[in-house]
Amino acid sequence: MIIKPRTRGFICTTSHPVGCAAQVQEQIDYLKSQPELKGPRNVLVIGASTGYGLASRVVSAFGAGANTVGIYRPSSSTEKRTASAGWYNSAAFEKAAEEAGLKSYSVTGDAFANETRDKAVELIRSELGQVDLVVYSVASARRTDPNTGEVFNSVLKPIGQSYTNKTVNFHTGEISSVTLEPANEEEIRQTVTVMGGDDWELWMDALQQGGVLADDATTIAFSYIGPELTHAIYRDGSIGQAKNHLEATAHKLNDRLSAKGGRAYLTVAKALVTQSSSAIPVVPLYISALYKVMKEKGLHEGCIEQLQRLFADRLYAGGEVPTDAEGRIRIDDWEMRADVQEEVAKLWNELTTENIYDLSDLEGYRREFFQLFGFETDGVDYEADVDPNVEMPHLVN
Repeated sequence: MIIKPRTRGFICTTSHPVGCAAQVQEQIDYLKSQPELKGPRNVLVIGASTGYGLASRVVSAFGAGANTVGIYRPSSSTEKRTASAGWYNSAAFEKAAEEAGLKSYSVTGDAFANETRDKAVELIRSELGQVDLVVYSVASARRTDPNTGEVFNSVLKPIGQSYTNKTVNFHTGEISSVTLEPANEEEIRQTVTVMGGDDWELWMDALQQGGVLADDATTIAFSYIGPELTHAIYRDGSIGQAKNHLEATAHKLNDRLSAKGGRAYLTVAKALVTQSSSAIPVVPLYISALYKVMKEKGLHEGCIEQLQRLFADRLYAGGEVPTDAEGRIRIDDWEMRADVQEEVAKLWNELTTENIYDLSDLEGYRREFFQLFGFETDGVDYEADVDPNVEMPHLVN
């Protein structure tokens, strides 16, 4: 099969196995170029197939030599369609981990389901004993309550009043104005239920009750704050309410785990091109301006650089973990530097459809979007006939 990108809005419905494997190898090569980490021994990553979850798994394995278990949705190929990028990423990771002599396992299923948790606990018990790092990196628009069966849906809306600002079609470069109507109380409640900390806490409960969580275990989840420019749609919007709940959950879990030497943190990361961020109006245009500024200043990081810095300079640097006044780990510190934000704000006011490619890195944004699905990767022949069927070396489903 010759695989080409097919897009529908902010998603790509195809993915390229060779391109995905090449990008995973790039992340591994980056870790190998860095000093060895004194990090975790056995790691569970919930939401492990893309973005920060995948990077967490790569850093754990190839930076610290850890064994890993990844949780993600199943999505193997058929005769008529490719597998997901997450499937190809995970297969490439597991093959590389096996070649490096590291244990790695994939548990596929709905991360919100009790059945998936049960399978993960049993696997950890039989193959690893216990885990000492749990990374929660689940991004989903919908969640089914594992006990009641009720389905909840999240929304991307402001709170209190409508919000109008610039946005961009990153496929065409056209800048337009977008107005978002405010979320009602029920929409806010459902968004918090989907994207807040409830599921993270259920996972930690299951691991503790199953006896597979080490006493000195660390757990982290990811969040974003961003500049005033995006607060109405993000930090002060429906998603922000969910992130507040996630933050409160981090404090709750930290209080529980610290009694035996464990710890829990909310990690605030920088704005990056992800499938989730591509769906949020205003954000792709902001990221395009941010990338231009940070690349010019030599400050730009992708997921793998962010996570390597998180492990090396924060979680496993030795001594007390540096946090902000609210107890959050900040690896968005370079994004939020005053000089960076001042230049981004200046560009934002000047951006138009006519000058967007000059004043922003929209081309870089667009390229990274397609790279999420294995396309536009250097060294890959996209005219070659490839087999979309890629087996997972150590799959539990």
